[in-house]
Amino acid sequence: MPYDNAFVHPSASLAGRLANRIVSNRPLLRARRALLSRLPFLQLASDVENVVYCTWVVDVAAVATLVPRGVTLANRDGRTLFTTLTYAHRHFGPSIAGPLRRVFPSPLQSNWRLYLDALPGGTPVNGTVLFVKNVFDHPLYALGSRLFSDALPSHLAQRFTHTVQGDRYDTLLSGGGGSAPDLCCTAQVTEDRTLPDAFAPFFDGWREAVAFLSLQHAAIARVEDCGRLVYALIDLPINIDLVRPLQTTGPVGGGDFLARIGVTGEPFCFVVPKVAFRVLSERLL
Repeated sequence: MPYDNAFVHPSASLAGRLANRIVSNRPLLRARRALLSRLPFLQLASDVENVVYCTWVVDVAAVATLVPRGVTLANRDGRTLFTTLTYAHRHFGPSIAGPLRRVFPSPLQSNWRLYLDALPGGTPVNGTVLFVKNVFDHPLYALGSRLFSDALPSHLAQRFTHTVQGDRYDTLLSGGGGSAPDLCCTAQVTEDRTLPDAFAPFFDGWREAVAFLSLQHAAIARVEDCGRLVYALIDLPINIDLVRPLQTTGPVGGGDFLARIGVTGEPFCFVVPKVAFRVLSERLL
């Protein structure tokens, strides 16, 4: 089945149908690119909290439709890594706003990604991921990122919670009638830093796995309406010493999307308590 990342609002109301038409309007997207390509990139900043990473080992063949032509995934013997990371922003807005950034909202976001070995043409990459899904709980950010950015193929969740109670992290993401994928996960902080057996072909230990999965400096995404790739530079200075291992305390649930790509079993989980996040640039390749 061809990969479809089109935006569908979770509400079938007039407002929802209007949002669908606006974010898929190709002349509007082309005009935005023509205008913004002539202006300096407006860097974005947020102080994100409670970043919960859940990673599975999946078959490369199962995610093949998600991967743009010419892009090579990091893999071992036909297996690769797929991660969801879910977190709370604190005042996500333009860096140039400085202290006035506090007036911007603090949405929840879930980013779903694969890890790359090479870009088209065989160019090797290090610390670069492929964004396949991005989900917000706030319509301003879901619609705004679709209209003003090519790097975030965003969706709006019908229901999205990401809460912390002591050492327990609860995440629930539901697309309802829209295009956002589903996910539910409850995980508890643990002191166990044992690397799951499935990850042994990729890493020598827990710390190496955490560093690879979290220390990223760039991302690409497929831009559906123009058939190109977008390349974004990000700054995510995570202190590995502060990362805490998590253990799921119940089944991790997902919907059709996770089932289609072969996500099964217990994920490898950890949490980054907080980190300053920056989007530095983006450009079409």
